[in-house]
Amino acid sequence: MDQQVRDKILKAVDDGFDDQIAYLQKLVSFRSQRGEERPIQDFFFRDLAARGFAVDRFEMNEAMLIAHEGGAPFSAEHSAAPIVVGTLYPREEVGHSLILQHHVDVVPVGPLDMWEHDPYGGEIVGNRLYGRGAGDMKAGASANVFALEALRRAGLRPAATVHLESVVEEEATGNGALQAFLQGYTAEAALVPEPEQETLVRAACGVLWFEVEVRGIPVHVHQMGEGANAIDAAYRVIGALREIEAKWNAEAPEYAHFSGKQLPANLNIGKIEGGDWGSSVPAWCRFQVRVAIQPGEKAQAKFREIEDHVARFARADRFLAQHPPRLTQNGFNAEGYILEPGSEAEKVLGIAHEAAFGTPLETRIAPAYLDARVFALYHQIPVLCYGPKGYVSHGFDEYVDLESLRTTTKSMALFIAEWCGTEAL
Repeated sequence: MDQQVRDKILKAVDDGFDDQIAYLQKLVSFRSQRGEERPIQDFFFRDLAARGFAVDRFEMNEAMLIAHEGGAPFSAEHSAAPIVVGTLYPREEVGHSLILQHHVDVVPVGPLDMWEHDPYGGEIVGNRLYGRGAGDMKAGASANVFALEALRRAGLRPAATVHLESVVEEEATGNGALQAFLQGYTAEAALVPEPEQETLVRAACGVLWFEVEVRGIPVHVHQMGEGANAIDAAYRVIGALREIEAKWNAEAPEYAHFSGKQLPANLNIGKIEGGDWGSSVPAWCRFQVRVAIQPGEKAQAKFREIEDHVARFARADRFLAQHPPRLTQNGFNAEGYILEPGSEAEKVLGIAHEAAFGTPLETRIAPAYLDARVFALYHQIPVLCYGPKGYVSHGFDEYVDLESLRTTTKSMALFIAEWCGTEAL
């Protein structure tokens, strides 16, 4: 890229950064927890249209999604918000096409009195912008929009088709990104600006979600020896699941990339409920499980392994043998992925990163779910999961580093200009 053009693009990001911060604060103000994302998606639809994108929105198709190997089952909590795609078309297609993708759904905030900053306030203290989703990943959403806006400010636009996808369900199923793929949107590469600490993700794990239900025998507590406590039984099942976790982590050295990660197959009991009355032996208990699987492993095969292990454990338990636990998938059914080195897209991003940051691009392993898996596994294109420094994702006082966001947006704008080519407005 001509140095003069590069400098114009970098200056355009700086010139527009106050607007980008205000835009990010607007995004954070939307309480876009699962099932409540329609207002923010309506905002993106209108905003992208006003910026000159050809816009499309569509619902998720349950039949299509559950028929696909990477689709996750629907539950009562599954979002009904639409997917929004804005597309920029060049006058002449001379560069490489690109998908820019972000998700707008965020996880619950938890007890408000444990936050120092309003989770939907977008407060700025020093170089930090606070709020639920500020890092994960509304900062990336702002970078998608303002990297392209920087080209416009510089009098340019991409010389190849660019699809900007705003999806939901990233935090629970991954069905939003998969639906965009099933809708026919694809390109020669994808960029997903999750808060990856200014690094490129080389590999990410897959994830399974499931619910376990255990039934008990209710009696008055003064006769508790004659009943069976479902909550106590649930804890025994959790112990059996920890055995699976230990087994899978012991197998980790067999896998590329994840062999050095502590607890790559981390298993989380994320939610538990049970019983109806404090003085009754509980008749039921349900708990939610999330567990990671290694790239290359089939999600359904790993779920069957879990089912088989719990069934064997239950057969050896005097009560559970007669009342076996019931396991039901209610979310992620996702395989992991590996970004193989050597793609032209990664090379171009490396050059853009070094021009913006002044340091070589580093890579990292992500022991978490990423929508990037859809592009790697099903589009079968290079997917660059790369974004700013974000902290305390899913925790209290989540925030993004604004200077990191500024420089990452510069890197993304340079990448888009080089990968797609440019033409004058």
